[in-house]
Amino acid sequence: MKYLLFLFLLTVPCLAQERYVIPVDEGRYDPSFLAFRNQLIKAVKNRDLEVLMSLTDREFRGSLGPDEGVEFFKKKLENPSSKPDLWRELLVVLEHGGTFDSDSMTEFCAPYLFGKFPRDLESFKFRAIFGSNVNLRSKPGLKAPVTARLSYNIVQVDYEHMLHVSPDSPEYGWIKIETLGGKKGYVKAEFVRSPIDYRAGFIKVDGKWKLRLFLGGD
Repeated sequence: MKYLLFLFLLTVPCLAQERYVIPVDEGRYDPSFLAFRNQLIKAVKNRDLEVLMSLTDREFRGSLGPDEGVEFFKKKLENPSSKPDLWRELLVVLEHGGTFDSDSMTEFCAPYLFGKFPRDLESFKFRAIFGSNVNLRSKPGLKAPVTARLSYNIVQVDYEHMLHVSPDSPEYGWIKIETLGGKKGYVKAEFVRSPIDYRAGFIKVDGKWKLRLFLGGD
């Protein structure tokens, strides 16, 4: 009996398998959406508020509640000290693909992670590596040894060992993670993303695409 238990314990690590969220961009198949998104990306890169607002729907929502409408969104973009930097967050979302929400191809969500994250995994418990060949290090810091390179792996986060950029900063610099296959270590925070981090929703109304939704959290 003890021998069988020993064999079982040996095989358990082998049963664990990596899972991934592979990038996809369905938007490139719709010329009208592709042109809209390129225009939007240009406006965001230039921080052109006038153009961005012209591409934003009047029924825009910046939260799951009714409080953050288009005017609230505009004020946050106008404030250079607003945290987080919504211009930067929006650009990241726009440049990382996405999926159509309906067969009619009149609704689109980005980035790809929101639409493609496995439904059987809790969004609060699991995240994903947001990039390819991301260095997994034995300790936090660019000089720490690289133990593996990860590409789009689903990971669990050790919330007790997330390191801030600095003692007085709310932003994280390094996150301790473990892949579903058992690889452990530290990854730069920018390469670890939750499916419910900032995401955008777009809608096609009267033949024109508009930014309808931009929010983070659940």
